[in-house]
Amino acid sequence: MASTSTATYTDLPRSYRVPMVVVGCGMLLIAINLWLGAVLGLFGLFLLVQTLTLTLRFTETALDIYRGEQQIRTFPYANWQHWEIFWAPVPVLFYFREVNSIHFLPILFGPAELRACLEAHCAAAQDPS
Repeated sequence: MASTSTATYTDLPRSYRVPMVVVGCGMLLIAINLWLGAVLGLFGLFLLVQTLTLTLRFTETALDIYRGEQQIRTFPYANWQHWEIFWAPVPVLFYFREVNSIHFLPILFGPAELRACLEAHCAAAQDPS
């Protein structure tokens, strides 16, 4: 699945890996502990709904988050101090710090495309190691 790209923005493609693994782990865990498995399975379903409804859009000046056609958050690159994608073999978590806040997002989008967009738009905030 390729990203949607124009001269002014790039929309990341969806990735269902993290939500499906969480749902699968919840289903397996139900055999051991019903409540814990159910909670994990419901969290996986929540992530799946987020994957289906959210769009990450990299513009010239900011990372925008859309639900459907409605923009719900914007994160200007000028405010970014650091970003990192955790667990490189199987990326599961995206972290970035702004001047006044920190953010953790599960990887619900193509990790390779996410890294490419981050390196293109906010390389100055990337971890030097």
